[in-house]
Amino acid sequence: MEIDRQEIVDQLRGRGEDDLADRAERELPEVVDTDQHAALLHQLGINPLELLGGVGGTFG
Repeated sequence: MEIDRQEIVDQLRGRGEDDLADRAERELPEVVDTDQHAALLHQLGINPLELLGGVGGTFG
């Protein structure tokens, strides 16, 4: 699935994780393929299902 990078950045900033948000802005393309970038999303603590309003929390 594809997610806009800004949604990821906004979620990270909303959690007060500005360093991770900056990293996401640097390392992710504008449109993020969750399969292709799964490892980086995991490192950032992002669960793509959570961005889509699905059930689940952040990876930990």
